[in-house]
Amino acid sequence: MDASDRQAPTPDVVAEARKRVCDRVDELAEVLVATSHAIHAEPELNFEEHFAHGLLTGVLADQGLPVVRGAYGLETAFEAEAGTEGPRLAVLCEYDALPGIGHACGHNVIATAGLGAGLAAAAVADEMGGRVRILGTPAEEGGGGKVIMADRGAFEDVEAAMMVHPADADLENITSLAIQQAQVVYEGRAAHAAAAPEQGLNALDAMVLGYVNVAALRQHIAPTERIHGIFNESGDRANIVPRRTTATWYVRSPNRAGVRALKERLTACLESGAAAAGCTVELNWNPASYDEVVDNRALLDRYVANAALFGREVLPTVTHQVVGSTDMGNVSYLVPGIHPMIKVAPHGTAIHTEDFARYAVLEEADRAVVDGAKSMALTMVDCWADPAVLDAARAEFIAIET
Repeated sequence: MDASDRQAPTPDVVAEARKRVCDRVDELAEVLVATSHAIHAEPELNFEEHFAHGLLTGVLADQGLPVVRGAYGLETAFEAEAGTEGPRLAVLCEYDALPGIGHACGHNVIATAGLGAGLAAAAVADEMGGRVRILGTPAEEGGGGKVIMADRGAFEDVEAAMMVHPADADLENITSLAIQQAQVVYEGRAAHAAAAPEQGLNALDAMVLGYVNVAALRQHIAPTERIHGIFNESGDRANIVPRRTTATWYVRSPNRAGVRALKERLTACLESGAAAAGCTVELNWNPASYDEVVDNRALLDRYVANAALFGREVLPTVTHQVVGSTDMGNVSYLVPGIHPMIKVAPHGTAIHTEDFARYAVLEEADRAVVDGAKSMALTMVDCWADPAVLDAARAEFIAIET
């Protein structure tokens, strides 16, 4: 049944629901901000977010929502639902951090804005004829938590999904790149580097030659594409011809088709380096590749209008860009989704920096938690109140070239 076949709530019911979700976020504001600060103070890496998981699920339970801890077979994932019938909307929480620089992507803000939006929407879900699913999605920073959860059914029967991401400006979306990572292992033959170097096959040479090949390739890829890598292991001692070396490589492109093509070119570079050195190479591609985010205009228009109620002018990304990769891209290929950026730091403050980590817990970030929660909760009310919103979102989604 199309969303347009549902009985729409009356204008008075909608107006009251919109007021109630904002009031509910205000009631929760102190808890949400305190939770954001606590997560920021205890940064945890991929799939190790036990403190954040316990804190967020504790708030859900305290607020009366049944919560599934360790959802979808992931220890640090969670799920909570409200509403008994009607369109199910998902709001996503991220809470992992980065090695060495903590919450330099502001996932503490993502987690608590999503938490507040979900709890506020839950308060009106039944009377609005809708359902909300609050998902705690671990390991966005390379672990692909959303990809794993999607494979295990987290987005089944979901009509739309949303989250907000901190930035140095209010933007309609992230300038996202599809990405895939590879762990690369070279194997050669050890030998004494002074007494019998001719008996060795130098795995470090193989790795360096591959790197040089990639450096030459960079001149001939699109300006919007990226290849970058590091050496993890380069040998044990200078007087031993290295038998084994390892590296990590990323390939990024504006879309997943571009990533597939770039993977082949990177593979050729690394394999030829190994062949020149007489070594072997094995590329182990991370199965949790990230697609680009395909933002749904019908949903985004509602978010932009709602954010404006709180003094936020959400700008098109042509005016300013934040470039990155996220597993929300994979979700956006499964259901209509949005990933707007919300301002928490001064203009020009890049994400994934120590400066951004510092701003992610200051006053502007606290306001983003509250405003982001309200804007998303109101967007969910709009989806339930006006069947045409989800009809338009669905039609736009079907038109995506997959």
